[in-house]
Amino acid sequence: MNITLQYFDGCPNWEITLERLMVLTAERPDIVVTRQRIDTADEAERVGFHGSPTILINGTDVFADASTQVGLACRRYLTPEGPAGAPTIEQMRAALPIG
Repeated sequence: MNITLQYFDGCPNWEITLERLMVLTAERPDIVVTRQRIDTADEAERVGFHGSPTILINGTDVFADASTQVGLACRRYLTPEGPAGAPTIEQMRAALPIG
């Protein structure tokens, strides 16, 4: 399974997301995590970047919905504790296909 972490350098939340993804890779050796830095608004538009951090599982943004905007911005996630800059590890784990 391939997970791509999309981010931009100005957003502080991608690093905690990467840490959480590394916990998942320790649990699931079938997971390969790559990082994709998005540098410009044009690139964000071209790749359909929904803000930093974005987690693509096998190419699909599993946390996006119809209201998730494309652009070079920090992203917010609704977690059990309220809005946050990254999904919880439990939310990420639940989004993974069974494997």
